Amino acid sequence: MEKVYSVSQVNSYIRGIFDDDMLLSRVSVKGELSNVKYHSSGHIYFTVKDSKAAIAGVMFASDAVSLDFCLEEGQSVVVTGRIGVYERDGRYQVYAKRISREGSGLLYEKYEKLRQDLADMGMFDEMYKQPIPKFVRTLGVVTAPTGAAVRDIINVSLRRNPYLQIILYPAKVQGDGAAESIVLGIEELQKRDVDVIIVGRGGGSIEDLWAFNEEIVARAIFDCPVPVISGTGHETDTTIADWVADLRAPTPSAAAELAVFDYAAFQGALEIYKDKLSALMMNKLRGKREKYNTLLSGFMRFSPEGSLKEKKIRVDNYRKELKRHMERILQEYHMMEVRFEDGLTGGMGEKLRAVKERRAILAERLNGVSPLNTLSRGYTFTELGNGRPLKDVNEVHPGDEVMIYVQNGKVFADVTKTEER
Repeated sequence: MEKVYSVSQVNSYIRGIFDDDMLLSRVSVKGELSNVKYHSSGHIYFTVKDSKAAIAGVMFASDAVSLDFCLEEGQSVVVTGRIGVYERDGRYQVYAKRISREGSGLLYEKYEKLRQDLADMGMFDEMYKQPIPKFVRTLGVVTAPTGAAVRDIINVSLRRNPYLQIILYPAKVQGDGAAESIVLGIEELQKRDVDVIIVGRGGGSIEDLWAFNEEIVARAIFDCPVPVISGTGHETDTTIADWVADLRAPTPSAAAELAVFDYAAFQGALEIYKDKLSALMMNKLRGKREKYNTLLSGFMRFSPEGSLKEKKIRVDNYRKELKRHMERILQEYHMMEVRFEDGLTGGMGEKLRAVKERRAILAERLNGVSPLNTLSRGYTFTELGNGRPLKDVNEVHPGDEVMIYVQNGKVFADVTKTEER
């Protein structure tokens, strides 16, 4: 029966083979550094590569203290140590005892040369940077269709503005043909009338990000009439695309935040402005209303109408008081007259009665010529509109207004026809 081994047994066996090989116990490897990471424990993790292959490496803290320089991306070095197997992950790596510096690295030199050439052309000048629109409705994205970068861009963008339209061009961002794919994506999104284009990908080594260091990508970004935001790698990664873009973001997520305005925050700001405007308007109206009331009070105080009302009330009070006073005098006069008549005798009484009879006769005559008495017999009295009595038919014309007095009131009438006798 065939024997079955566990993973740990296989890794342990392979490790033994590496440990027993004298050639691998001390070897020097020349290559370019990438993915350099200093751990808090003091260990240094890195990758040594050339144009065809790469090998992981680690230098423990006890050996790292002997280094007389700081390991950086793109450095060309010679790593001396042993090749061993890391059993947990089942991969081999170089355990460095000594690292010597050999140069700045071919890729790094190529990057620096291109960056300097483009800078000399003025492609990094601020005068060519286009402003990013404040309110973006359509966002174009050039990145890989899978991975954390595209998810981060979509999630951040839609969280900030759920009404945003996102057009994704699925580009190749690493390896052969990546630069051409990125350029094609930029050109295609220009035709879709997007407001802003984000070009980027997640982090990686200098060779992983190399497509964004190609001159054709830099020229495509520079010539793009649509504002371009570069969001490539991690915060410490800087590519040629970052230098030439209209705006550089440290990460793809940060690029989405810079491109898309926060709709909720915008609504909140509008509410604040609305409340402030309402408060200002209410204060303004309150001040105007108080001023209006003050002016109205002053107008009413000096208004002729108010003065007339006051005088009319005073006249009415005088009239009532006069009427009461006259009634009282008449009543007192009548009582005095009765008492006087009762006390008179002889010729004096006869004379008083003769006077009263004479007064009655005069009153009857006066009543005979009274207009009211005439009206009581069915006659009328007519006045013109100006209050003058109507005496001549030629004084009125059709359409004029007249007032006709009768016994118990007056009639308002319009003249429809006149006829002269």
